[in-house]
Amino acid sequence: MKASIMRIAILLGLSLCLITRSIHADEHDQRLDLYFIDVEGGAATLIITPQGESLLIDSGYPDYGNRDRDRILHVLKDVAKRDHLDHALVTHWHLDHYGNHAALADKIKIGTFWDRGIPDTLMEDAKFEERVALYRAASQNQSKPLKAGDTLPLKSGSTPLAVKVITASGEVIPNDGPANPFADRHVAMEDDPSDNAKSISTLWSFGKFRFLCCGDLTWNTEAKLMTPNNPVGQVDLFMMTHHGLHVSNNPAMVLAIDPRVAIYCNGPTKGGSPQSLAVLKECQSLQAIYQLHRNVKLSDDEQTPAEFIANLAETADCKGVWAKASVAPDGNSYTVEIAGRPAKTYQVR
Repeated sequence: MKASIMRIAILLGLSLCLITRSIHADEHDQRLDLYFIDVEGGAATLIITPQGESLLIDSGYPDYGNRDRDRILHVLKDVAKRDHLDHALVTHWHLDHYGNHAALADKIKIGTFWDRGIPDTLMEDAKFEERVALYRAASQNQSKPLKAGDTLPLKSGSTPLAVKVITASGEVIPNDGPANPFADRHVAMEDDPSDNAKSISTLWSFGKFRFLCCGDLTWNTEAKLMTPNNPVGQVDLFMMTHHGLHVSNNPAMVLAIDPRVAIYCNGPTKGGSPQSLAVLKECQSLQAIYQLHRNVKLSDDEQTPAEFIANLAETADCKGVWAKASVAPDGNSYTVEIAGRPAKTYQVR
């Protein structure tokens, strides 16, 4: 009897070890995981590849009692079970996107810093030289600049993984590909001289799965990328550009990429504009829209249903709930979940 009980205990122990490995080690379960971290109107997207490499795109606001830094560290360490970052990428030089890279580097090791190149000054930020000095110090002035057409050197396994830079510094990849049937939906806006228009955009491919993240790229540069032809194709998952603001998310781009699932990295009073939502709802393949926040300035019918919103409260009561997309090892399906709620499964094209 004692021997039988001992054998059962050993088997249970081994089972628990295997379960723990499969949950916390992406290099063992071979999934591609994308965490959308709530930084209340900034952006911070943590990606863990099937080979176990980690990459953080943007890092939210500094200050606020280290709110955004600590939310990133929580997801990185406690949820994704990582003790360092292999890569950190800045899409552009606005504080809600690079504000915590230096603070993170003070807490964890960061391997390679990527950006579009560091300008000497920034027209829209009188304190830029002072603020970017912290980033320069954290990266030891060794950050690597990216340009349109570059690829990130991430490891690939049996299911091919590739990351292509499709915009950077206002430049775009060649406008090759089939004619964009939505090109005539572009009506030029006034030129945007800010750093938003110079954002790095990355197109992720894992098997058949495709994910597009464009930072804060704005209207006219989106059109430069996507008209008259569509060099990007269609995608499965789209992070709405510029927090879902209507100075971005040109219908000539959004309708052409025709996402199946979209997610807003917005805040309680920032982003998720009704105009952008209306364009998104025109997409023929759209199956779900997720928001990191309910926009408290908008009515319920101007945003996605509450079950698809991670954080419903205003800043004072916000819990910083994250969302996650997890792509199957063969790249043929993916789940999307809001922390603490059941995941929903979607098929790739």
